[in-house]
Amino acid sequence: MAPDLTVVIPTFNERGNLEPLVAKLDQALAGLAWEAIFVDDNSPDGTADALRAIGRADPRIRCIRRVGRRGLAGACIEGMLAAQAPLVAVMDADLQHDETLLPRMVAAMGAGADVVVATRYAPGGDAQEGFSAFRSFGSQMATRLARRVLRVSSSDPMSGFFMLRRDLAETLAPKLATDGFKILLDILASAGDGLRITELTYTFGTRQSGDSKLDNRVLMDFLGLIVSKATGGLISLRFLSFACVGAAGLVVHLLVLRTALSTDLRFLYAQTIATFVAMTFNYIVNNLLTYRDRRLSGWRFLVGLVAFYLICGLGAAANVGIADWMFYETAHWWVAGIAGAVVGAVWNYAISRALVWKDSA
Repeated sequence: MAPDLTVVIPTFNERGNLEPLVAKLDQALAGLAWEAIFVDDNSPDGTADALRAIGRADPRIRCIRRVGRRGLAGACIEGMLAAQAPLVAVMDADLQHDETLLPRMVAAMGAGADVVVATRYAPGGDAQEGFSAFRSFGSQMATRLARRVLRVSSSDPMSGFFMLRRDLAETLAPKLATDGFKILLDILASAGDGLRITELTYTFGTRQSGDSKLDNRVLMDFLGLIVSKATGGLISLRFLSFACVGAAGLVVHLLVLRTALSTDLRFLYAQTIATFVAMTFNYIVNNLLTYRDRRLSGWRFLVGLVAFYLICGLGAAANVGIADWMFYETAHWWVAGIAGAVVGAVWNYAISRALVWKDSA
């Protein structure tokens, strides 16, 4: 029998939560035809193997194992597009979302909603149990910023627990960012006005096992999504990340340049040193953040670094040449340094996107 509801659950190192979560879903969704699609980002703790073992005993449980692709938003999108049911719910595997809310969400969809949001911030909801004071403050500030800038009407557009119609997900999928974490915010902003949103309150629970999916890139992802949606997609999340890293690299470049010049080194040589230090810095940080989903490691990291140097050689030559010319034209070392760095940065982004990390986004 075809399911009426598909529950999409992105996972990374959630092995200890799987059996309790499946048992909770089985109890909460009794009487409904449902399936659960777990989208696992190649967890090293064997999450995918554990899911397959559960799936052999319960065919409602499916697993999509992603290799070489990372990111909660992308996992949710792949899961929604693989759904068999007309209704799709998204929730976490960490047992912080209240699965008993799912039947009420289904009923709200039946009453005409396009999206049902499980909210922590409307009267009756609570996020204090599952959040530290710092994370609670950050989440609420991000919610206010998102609502103000993107004009979404939900009280909790940052929620990771929601339900929508599969055909809406399929329509919006080409517009959604595959990297980042805030998939609901992206859906609400991409859909625009006229979306019928119903909100149901719940209490955000405490993580029981596994690793939080929030890491040092979350803030950049969030700000990138805000800028991308506010500019109608003109500035992508990945480009903004690359630009932020480039700005930090520019600071490194100027510091190294100033230090080298203080040793009475000729400007041409000082600019060359600063250029290669900044290139190395940009490569390492972009590998950690901008291209986290296709991060290079081991020998591939070293090969990528060498390739980055070779591919960006022309950009570096233009950087040094333009900066040297600007220095002798203006006599301002910082103007010359910035001019050269900007030329190099534009070249580096275009080439690294096409060849180093083979980015298609």
